[in-house]
Amino acid sequence: MITTEKKYLDSTSLEPKMVCKDHLVTGEKFDIVQHENGILKTHPFPEHLSRYYESNEYISHTDSAGNLQDKIYQLVKSYMLSKKAKWIRKNIKHGSILDFGAGTGEFLNKMKSYFWNVEGVEPNKLARDLGILKGLNLKSDLSQLPKKKFDVISLWHVLEHLPDLEDKIREFENLLDENGILIVAVPNHNSYDANFYGEYWAAWDVPRHLWHFSREGIESKFQESGFELFQEKALKFDSFYVSLLSEKNKNGSTNPFKAFYRGYISNLKAQSTGEYSSIAYFFRKSG
Repeated sequence: MITTEKKYLDSTSLEPKMVCKDHLVTGEKFDIVQHENGILKTHPFPEHLSRYYESNEYISHTDSAGNLQDKIYQLVKSYMLSKKAKWIRKNIKHGSILDFGAGTGEFLNKMKSYFWNVEGVEPNKLARDLGILKGLNLKSDLSQLPKKKFDVISLWHVLEHLPDLEDKIREFENLLDENGILIVAVPNHNSYDANFYGEYWAAWDVPRHLWHFSREGIESKFQESGFELFQEKALKFDSFYVSLLSEKNKNGSTNPFKAFYRGYISNLKAQSTGEYSSIAYFFRKSG
């Protein structure tokens, strides 16, 4: 996961569409406001983002499997690593990949097992050190990477954390091979579970999630930067996990039965609408 120290990045007088609470760390409240068509943003952007990641419950940077929630997360993650690798290898059998926001490196290790050349960027020192112990080449910043182009660049639930969104998209465009693929996975604020849980929807995850995308919004954003969308893949397990966390946000405790039901309904409705809880978008350079 990516965290960055920033001053307040913007100000807005827009009326908030929603007010959401940081349920994980501080209990502070943040506005969700309109940014562009299909894209919402958290307001204000905090001055010191890293302190909002200081929680034992924030498990993206660890390999822990302590409580039920962690165990479910790790089991699903293991399954999805193989799924993601399969999606990529259907498009490009072998090549080089950069995983931006690599965490502890599980995805890169999976791609390495298929004899891909792997590089990763992970600013969080704890996560990066764990990945390095696994034999991976992880850097803290894009500027530390070797001067090369990549066949695939992936961001799995990372884009929504980036304060400097446009700058990073331009950097990815420069790092991607002309025939390469950029993969961006983000939550979808038009999903059934987002609408059902409202301000308690766990994937708002303010203020760690600075941006909130719809399908139309993310396609438009990347079109502006010279990319074309050619494939979407639903991350169907996300609806269950997000619903589990949302139940805790709303009611003070997880309710696996209710969460499973809401996740199931979300995926069922999305079969006809395409509005899954989270979606991986596959882009190529246009032209």
